[in-house]
Amino acid sequence: MSKPIVAVNNVVKSYRKGREAVEVLHGLDLEIAAGDFSALMGPSGSGKTTLLNLIGGLDRPTSGEVEVSGERIDRLGSRALARWRSNHVGFIFQFYNLMPVLTAQRNVELPLLLKKMSGKERRERAMTALEIVGLKDRAKHLPRELSGGQEQRVAIARAIVSDPDLLLADEPTGDLDRDTANEILELLGTLNTRHGKTILMVTHDPVAAEHAGRTVHLDKGTILEAA
Repeated sequence: MSKPIVAVNNVVKSYRKGREAVEVLHGLDLEIAAGDFSALMGPSGSGKTTLLNLIGGLDRPTSGEVEVSGERIDRLGSRALARWRSNHVGFIFQFYNLMPVLTAQRNVELPLLLKKMSGKERRERAMTALEIVGLKDRAKHLPRELSGGQEQRVAIARAIVSDPDLLLADEPTGDLDRDTANEILELLGTLNTRHGKTILMVTHDPVAAEHAGRTVHLDKGTILEAA
């Protein structure tokens, strides 16, 4: 059996609220195999985004182990963690987080500014990513000139431009109408099946979860089931 790309072991995450420590995740265990497309579901406040941030190296556990792509990221210092993120993880958010003054191409290039490569190579890789998401012809458009679905496609191109091992999507269809949401979900499915990307997607939407091959249910900081 191959080693999982994500292994979360006995993870506890607490936050301070005044003098009180509020525990959000309670000794949580989770494994995700390379090549999986998993949906993480649960009510608001269940800890879904907290778990996603721990797996993506945006936050650290209070205790426990988080191993992703063979690296114990809970042990990494801030600089090493930033380098690790730029090489291994692509993030997709509900509200796109595009820079309004930059074209689609320039937005997609942003993660590559952390890497040693020429401007020509950055442009070529950005155009390849835009072609994968079906927006090569919109490369010179600003975000305000794009539809919501097109903006999310640009955000997905930005997430894949560094060729990461893992895509982490936090409610990627939450701001879209049903038809556009289905198009984005089909694109994620293509990235999973045709391009081999491992995807973990937080969603409240059962229809969105049906596009994933596996659903993990989280409630009050505890995994109830993973089917």
